[in-house]
Amino acid sequence: MDDEPELRTRDWLPRTAALVLGTLALASAFIAAYVGALHKPDPKDVPVAVVTTDRQAQAVMSAVRARTDTIKPVGYDSQERAVDGLNDRSVYAVLHSDPGGGLTLATASAGAPAATELVTDVFTEAARQADVPLQVTDEVPVSDGDPRGLVPFYLAVGVVLGGYLASTALGISLGTSPRDLRRAGLRIATLAVHSILLGFVGAVLVGPVLDVFPHKVGTIAVIGALAAFAAGMVAAAVQAWLGLLGTGIVILLLVVLGNPGSGGIYAPEFLPPFLRGMHRWNVPGLATDLVKSAIYFDWRGGGWALTGLLVWVVTGLVGLLTATMFRARRRAARTAPGRHAAGARNAEG
Repeated sequence: MDDEPELRTRDWLPRTAALVLGTLALASAFIAAYVGALHKPDPKDVPVAVVTTDRQAQAVMSAVRARTDTIKPVGYDSQERAVDGLNDRSVYAVLHSDPGGGLTLATASAGAPAATELVTDVFTEAARQADVPLQVTDEVPVSDGDPRGLVPFYLAVGVVLGGYLASTALGISLGTSPRDLRRAGLRIATLAVHSILLGFVGAVLVGPVLDVFPHKVGTIAVIGALAAFAAGMVAAAVQAWLGLLGTGIVILLLVVLGNPGSGGIYAPEFLPPFLRGMHRWNVPGLATDLVKSAIYFDWRGGGWALTGLLVWVVTGLVGLLTATMFRARRRAARTAPGRHAAGARNAEG
């Protein structure tokens, strides 16, 4: 009897120490990622389109590139293709000559207001030094209710957060790995219903309630549900395979790295090199890009983001189902010797 408290302590202490150290590591990573990525934006190679045969625009672009690496010229063979690049968010602006001898800088602030502001400042100064008139136009402006262009990011963060929190709550209450495929199906259905409700709530909040995107409720609801379900399924799969450790990995992937690397607060070209491409594959970045494409750009340039979210959904589904089958077989294998021994004793009796 006297050994029981000691045994409980030996069992409790390692798990508690692991939880405390894991939390400390995640919090430290959070501070490092957010402060490191966002405290001092360092824009580099911000893409701006120019038609290769436009000599005046090319001359100004070359002069800018010679002075700074913040701007990256992207050549197109026609003005129409350059405008297409602006609309699918391959570039943040298009520089071209006017018939009257001046220049026009066509921007799309909805893509990234900070990047558009930087490009405008750089070329305004370059045109002044070249003594060339410059007209700036905003072809795709942000909504009046979203002057900083951050609502798509915050919306994406909210639905992604809701998705993985729902999965974590189910894991805590029911176990991180379902016992069989039927229970796995129930968990998937629960996450799907939760995602649909969360997508609808988010769309209503940024639509009629806050009057940011009042005419896009259906579109936002669908995107929000897809992003929430993708996050929930990723979390469910990782937790099913790794248990409590999986929760920490999901937080690291979707929050610690996913949010600053999403390109929502600053354009990817403003972030440290190791985060610049993350919005192309991480769930928060894909969700942010898809919201922007649907709301501001008539779905142009949204194919990659939509495909990426669907891939995450399928990956999560496969991961959860395979983990469920794997663990069910292991449980069956562990109990099989006991059943055989009991059968043998009954036969002998």
